[in-house]
Amino acid sequence: MTQQVKSKKQSGVKKLAKETLIYGTSTIAARLFNFFLVPVYTYYLITSDYGIIATVFAFMALFNIIYQYGMDQAYLRFAQEHKDKNVFSTPFNAVVVSSCVISVLLYLISPLIAAALGIGAQNAYLIKYCCFILALDAMNIIPFAKLRFEHRAWHFVIIRTLSIMVNVAGNLLALAYFKTGVDGIFMAGVLASLTSLILLLPVIKEDLRLTFDKKLFKQMFAFSWPFIPAGMASIMVNVIDKPLLSHLAGLDQVGIYQANFKIGVFMMLAVSMFDQAWRPFFIQASAKPDCKELFAEVFSYFAATASWLFLGLSFLIPTIIQTKFLGFNLIHENYWAGLNLIPLVLAGYLFYGFYINFMIAPVLTKKTKVLMYITLTGAAASIATNLVLVPHIGITGAGWAIFTSYVVMALCLFVFLQRNYPIKYEYKKLSLMAACAVLALLVNMFAKQLPQMQDLAVKIIVLCVYPCAVFAVLKFVKDGKGKLLKA
Repeated sequence: MTQQVKSKKQSGVKKLAKETLIYGTSTIAARLFNFFLVPVYTYYLITSDYGIIATVFAFMALFNIIYQYGMDQAYLRFAQEHKDKNVFSTPFNAVVVSSCVISVLLYLISPLIAAALGIGAQNAYLIKYCCFILALDAMNIIPFAKLRFEHRAWHFVIIRTLSIMVNVAGNLLALAYFKTGVDGIFMAGVLASLTSLILLLPVIKEDLRLTFDKKLFKQMFAFSWPFIPAGMASIMVNVIDKPLLSHLAGLDQVGIYQANFKIGVFMMLAVSMFDQAWRPFFIQASAKPDCKELFAEVFSYFAATASWLFLGLSFLIPTIIQTKFLGFNLIHENYWAGLNLIPLVLAGYLFYGFYINFMIAPVLTKKTKVLMYITLTGAAASIATNLVLVPHIGITGAGWAIFTSYVVMALCLFVFLQRNYPIKYEYKKLSLMAACAVLALLVNMFAKQLPQMQDLAVKIIVLCVYPCAVFAVLKFVKDGKGKLLKA
């Protein structure tokens, strides 16, 4: 390989790393901005109003998939082959027309949708707001995909960040200053989506033509439509519990559940950061002869780190929530009835991290269709668990449902992995680390009987001892032929 070729290769890798960092940072910032709204909602909304918001947001998450029907992915796939401007205009014009048509239909049947969601036909006007937000968001996806394809990462991030800031500021003004209640939250959503589209107008103008290539669209749609069932299956795992809870337990309980569910964002962020680095890592490492041993060792280190984070958040977050800072709690005490949900949600995201580890099998074997079936299985497990447990133990049953769905998904993908790309994981080390985690949970359970300060002291001691114990397991226990971690 010549020096010039090496230089180009290194330049490409650096560009990829840089863009990954930019996109990753913006994703984390977006999640944190949205998390910032959780305490605001708990202080300015009654539990039933928060329940309405959570249920409607779940509806929007599902219909986002229908509105966009994978056209952004199709654009990215076909833009490389088609250099003419039709490759932008065709999917953009298609999405504009289809999103307007769908929004008109949903607008007309909004009372029926509101009743089906369990928020009452009197709240149908919120569905009408959603029609505008969903249509505007759909119109944004092709211009955003264009920015990604052209490696204009900062342009992408700046527009996304400004849109998020408009949404957060709009929420704060609506709730704290204008006292609009639920209405203001959706008004802010419309304003944020419209802001994004306006900022993208120069990008749209660059390639937009009033043309429509039917042949190209058929090819793009044939590529994109499988993203609809796959995307909806994935989304359902996270959102199907809200409309179910609205019928089974009432909107008050949905609000309490959603406020505490959102606390799990910290575990989700950690898993998302790992995911962004893991996928390119295992694809590149798969060419190495000892890659399976490397993957096994990565899983051991991930399990050690993620389990410590799970324990830390489970032990300390309830205490942090119930401690006043500047005269306020992180979430209002009206929502504390759902604090017992937090460990279940965190544990669910821990198993989602295991699922991400096992993703190597479908990706490397190119059998990605299995992911749709696995996520559908996870959604079915969530629905079944909710139906069985919620009538008996309330929203705690919904916590068990989210945990169960991710455990089922992780186990299904693990079975697929061992049948199609078998890896001998370091089971002895993993078993010992699991025993340490169970022991830590038992100590925490007994420590709850102690006075508050003693309980906190025991938790901190356990969280200091645990990483030492798992490090000793990783360092000194002989298990397999794992090599030192090297990129």
